[in-house]
Amino acid sequence: MSDSKSQQSSEVPTLLVRDSNNSELLCFLEQIVPINNIEYVLLTPVDTPVCLFHLLDEGDPELIKTIEKKEPVLEVADVVLQEHDLRLIRSAVTLTVSGELEEPEPEELEEKDFDDESETYELLVSFKVEEEEYGLYIPLDPFFVVGKLEDGQATVVEGDEFDKIQPLIESELEERDN
Repeated sequence: MSDSKSQQSSEVPTLLVRDSNNSELLCFLEQIVPINNIEYVLLTPVDTPVCLFHLLDEGDPELIKTIEKKEPVLEVADVVLQEHDLRLIRSAVTLTVSGELEEPEPEELEEKDFDDESETYELLVSFKVEEEEYGLYIPLDPFFVVGKLEDGQATVVEGDEFDKIQPLIESELEERDN
């Protein structure tokens, strides 16, 4: 993973994008999509995005969709990741991990299909907090962030605005591919 990231970083410009909470995420600029005289941008995080799951004794792990930045679970995750020379970053939009991630051998890859959207994840680390087990998983599907450029600044497109603009961006990108 680190080789492709370093190759990509030398070829693709980066943008610092902010969300409504003023949290930041450094991203590669993948596409600029002008719609109604506004420049929307399709971005991918520079660091590796991760999702936090509560690992249950029975059934599929449960995705934790909203989490406070000072959550004790994240403090434990920080310590576990530091043992692997990795760092958890509480970024805009998603949690990310920075550091050199080792490429797993294909036979060692523990892929899990869970979540309603049947996304595929790879377990990065698991750990316990107060007898509850958690895991940080890397989504194997591409992780895109939609932003808006205004006055040289990039902001994350969220909520209702995202719901309205997403189909227009998808339509524009489909037209470009044809």
